[in-house]
Amino acid sequence: MKTKINVVLLMLIGCLFTAVSMANIDNEPKELYWEDMVPKGYVVPPSAIDHNGNMTQLEPDAPLLQSLNGQFVKIPGFVVPLEGDADNITEFLLVPYFGACIHVPPPPSNQIVYVKFSEGVPITNLYDAVWVTGILSTDGWKGDIATVGYTLKGQAVTEFEG
Repeated sequence: MKTKINVVLLMLIGCLFTAVSMANIDNEPKELYWEDMVPKGYVVPPSAIDHNGNMTQLEPDAPLLQSLNGQFVKIPGFVVPLEGDADNITEFLLVPYFGACIHVPPPPSNQIVYVKFSEGVPITNLYDAVWVTGILSTDGWKGDIATVGYTLKGQAVTEFEG
C-alpha cells in the first residue's frame, strides 16, 4: 500500500514539474523583427529623404497582421521619446532605424510601435538599439509625429546585442 502511494506521489510530482516547465516555455516572449510585422506580399517602401523639410509619413495606413494581436513579444529598435521625465520615459515610439520620425520621415505605420510603460523606464542612450518586451496590440495610435499601427504595453527594456 505504501509503495502505491509513493508511486502515485512521484507521478504527481513529475506532472507538476512538467507543467511548470511548460509554463516557463510559454512565458518566453516571441522574438519579433520588423519584417515579421507586415502581411505577406506587402513591400515596405524605402525611406524617403526630402531636403526641403517635408516629413510626410510614407504610408500612414499600412496593413497590419491581426494574428499578432495579444502576443507576448520582444522587438528590437530605436526609441523616440514622447512622454516622461529626466529619469524615466513612460511613452515612446519604437522604430526600426535610428533617426526615423526625427531626421527622416516616419516609416509606414506597420513599422512603428507606440510603447507605454505605466511606471516608466530609464533609457540611458537614445543612440543605442534596445529590445522592448510586452504585449503587442493592433490598436493604432496617432500623434503629431506619425500614425502608428501597433501598440505595446511595455514590460521590459534591455540593451540590444545583435
